[in-house]
Amino acid sequence: MAPKNGKEDWEITVDLSNALGYPMRYGHPSGIMDEIARLTPGFAGVSYEKLEAMGSVQWPCNDKAPEGTPIMHIGGFVRGKGKFVITEYVATDERTGPRFPLLLTTGRILSQYNVGAQTRRTANTVWHPEDLLEIHPHDAEQRGIQEGSWVKLVSRAGETSLRATITDRVAPGVVYTTFHHPTTQANVVTTDNSDWATNCPEYKVTAVQVSPSNGPVDWQESYRQLAERSRRIEAT
Repeated sequence: MAPKNGKEDWEITVDLSNALGYPMRYGHPSGIMDEIARLTPGFAGVSYEKLEAMGSVQWPCNDKAPEGTPIMHIGGFVRGKGKFVITEYVATDERTGPRFPLLLTTGRILSQYNVGAQTRRTANTVWHPEDLLEIHPHDAEQRGIQEGSWVKLVSRAGETSLRATITDRVAPGVVYTTFHHPTTQANVVTTDNSDWATNCPEYKVTAVQVSPSNGPVDWQESYRQLAERSRRIEAT
């Protein structure tokens, strides 16, 4: 649906890019697809018109497969079998101590995908309506934390608040949470450390402290207010 000013989303993107100093001269979305096809061999046979007619095209789509390739690898992989490389183990610089005695590890849950930008728009939220901090009964008892109560999660990098769930799925000294909901943004707590070989961020071993909380911290409240204003603007 086009906005009230009569412009489509792609036209607004073009206007924004031009205003920021990166000129775009597309007159139609087909021009964008044509540029992708020129620059990417795997999309050489894809066009806006073909997508409109067929609905979707599975890449690679080129002269050899003008209607796409439903199965990418038949009989073998294009680049051969996987290659394993032994790399040197380098211990993390992150350390627990009196201020941050627990280790935080983050991950996904089955019902949500990645940060949840797509799956949170579905009925999957029935299964996972919010990020929860899993904490061992021993650690919870030491801190006076009850099932379902608000807790503050603090590291050397930042802080956030979320509700706790007490479980022996995690070991004593370890807490776990997911990163699917923007109101929690678990990655504000994780450090900037990364793996030297792959540059993958170090999400699994962040030293933290957990304490009872009355609710969201300041940045979470500011985010909530901003999100509400954005939804009102979109509705108008």
